[in-house]
Amino acid sequence: MEQTVQALGGILLKSIPTIILLIILHFYLKAMLFGPLDRVLKERRKLTEGARELAENSLAAAARKADEYEAKLREARAAVYRQQEEIRKRWLEEQAKQVMEARAHSDSAVKAAREALARDAAEARKSLQETSVAVADQIVAMVLGRRAA
Repeated sequence: MEQTVQALGGILLKSIPTIILLIILHFYLKAMLFGPLDRVLKERRKLTEGARELAENSLAAAARKADEYEAKLREARAAVYRQQEEIRKRWLEEQAKQVMEARAHSDSAVKAAREALARDAAEARKSLQETSVAVADQIVAMVLGRRAA
């Protein structure tokens, strides 16, 4: 067993330079490879998060702009509808005014026609009365003239 311990001690003694080299290699790789790699990965993560935040901010700004655009579009449509409604009301008022003027004109024309018709009827009656008296006188004269004969 002593030989085994001695053999193990010899192996351990021969492995000390290898262990030291491994420890040196570990610190060298940590300092030269993993440290810069870790810094690069942290910087990359920071840039990615910054780009993501920038993209989210841009999306939020675009959404705000879209909302503002929609609001302005609704306002513009409402203004157009109000203008159309005002134009329609003015048109209806104008149309009602024209109808009233036409009614007044037609009423005055009808009134004038009735007055003219009444005058014509009165003249016709007067003329008929005068004519009827003359015709009656002629008839009486004829009837009496035949009887006398």
